[in-house]
Amino acid sequence: MLLAGEAAPHTGGLLVLIPGTGGLLTVAALGIVLLLVLIIKVRLQPFVALLAVSIAVGLGAGLSVTELFGTVQKSDAVSMIESGMGGILGHVAIIIGLGTMLGAILEVSGGAEALAARLLGLFGERRGPLALGLTGLIFGIPVFFDVGIFVLAPIVYAAAKRSGKSVLLYCMPMLAGLSMTHAFLPPHPGPVAAAGLLDVELGWIILMGVVCGIPAVLAAWAYAAWIGNRLFVAVPQDMLEAAEEAKRAVAAEKRASGTGTEGTGTGSTGTAEAGEAGEEGATAEQPVALGTVLAIIGTPLVLILAATFSSLALDPSTLRSAVEFVGHPFVALTVALLMAYYLLGLRRGWSRRSLESVSTASLKPVGNILLVVGAGGVFGAVLQGSGVAQALADVFGDAGLPVIVLAYLISLVLRVAQGSATVAIVTTAGIVAPLLAQSDPSQAHLALVIMAISAGSIFASHVNDGGFWMVSKYFGISERDTLASWTVLESVLSVAGFAVAALVSIVV
Repeated sequence: MLLAGEAAPHTGGLLVLIPGTGGLLTVAALGIVLLLVLIIKVRLQPFVALLAVSIAVGLGAGLSVTELFGTVQKSDAVSMIESGMGGILGHVAIIIGLGTMLGAILEVSGGAEALAARLLGLFGERRGPLALGLTGLIFGIPVFFDVGIFVLAPIVYAAAKRSGKSVLLYCMPMLAGLSMTHAFLPPHPGPVAAAGLLDVELGWIILMGVVCGIPAVLAAWAYAAWIGNRLFVAVPQDMLEAAEEAKRAVAAEKRASGTGTEGTGTGSTGTAEAGEAGEEGATAEQPVALGTVLAIIGTPLVLILAATFSSLALDPSTLRSAVEFVGHPFVALTVALLMAYYLLGLRRGWSRRSLESVSTASLKPVGNILLVVGAGGVFGAVLQGSGVAQALADVFGDAGLPVIVLAYLISLVLRVAQGSATVAIVTTAGIVAPLLAQSDPSQAHLALVIMAISAGSIFASHVNDGGFWMVSKYFGISERDTLASWTVLESVLSVAGFAVAALVSIVV
């Protein structure tokens, strides 16, 4: 008997031949295999492959055309494809746009190069990947994973160009730091939501997050060093071309300004010698102060962190609302971008037209990224809406395993099936909560169970995860190499984090 508001189970598609849980799991597995084949073997454009397989999986799982596409007429029917695309892009698109423009200003002005040079100078060329790993670890505490990628990517590009080595050697340690903090530590939504569902104090989450997360990220850094020395990936050409186009635009603006076309009124610059000198001066940017770069990058971090903890430290008030407003990622990144416009642009002689040219050029490679990330959201929404998550919960719910192992496995399978780490964490916490209530565990043990859930939620990021496509497209890594580097890196983080949590749970 169905409860009020509960949808009837799907029975069409492949479920006619293989009904129930077995059919749902078969459809999901076939869909993921088909997607991998289309992208890796057939070389179909990932956006097209994701969209086509999403539709095929939805129909195979018994979803109706109305559920997938909505209706032509206005009605209460919600298109799963539209909600999946809009659900992820509603947040990610704005962050990608603002972060990409901020990164472009840092890149073209030489700010990213200055920061990379200082990091490599402090740690040495051989320890450059470690420097970027620590940067990702520190930056990842207050900011979301995707924000960290788009703000720090120009530093990765600069370091890889300076050394001439694979971009994997520098981006993978940074991504490991960002991913660990996103999965294991507050104020990120997954662990915070799980703490609320299982009634665990955030202090214990932070403590156990550090205990489990640090060994996990060290293991991931070791793998990053290994794979980075075996797979060479150049800095993405479209990003380099966008940066070069922006630099040429700035140089042209400075030459035009120097020749009097913008009201300088100097006649001597019309000679060939003066023109050559003006071109040399235009293409040579003045060195950027490291403090300026750190202030621009640090501002959104401080604002977001302040907003996150204002709900804990402040009672509802005008001050708290103001802090939460300026600390929202959209606002914080906008503030940082405006700071970059002034401190790295206008104050150093750029014209407003130059700033517009740099910003516009930086957005050219973004279209493909947005479409692929959005299609990944569609695939995840179809897998979730088809009932796969509930089917997996039914399979593992009566397995008779220790709760911490069961929590890890459920979270892991949910993650692999539908892509979202946060969904995997929240769903798993809801499943294991009744089991934990029967044994009255300590706060420390509950926190370790949440660490196991978090570890499972980052296992094997692949084609149904928006993060997979962000990493692949933003760093110019082929799908095959992304599976060999990023997907395995996430699995190393997952297994190592769970292993530590399981071992500590024996004595806690």
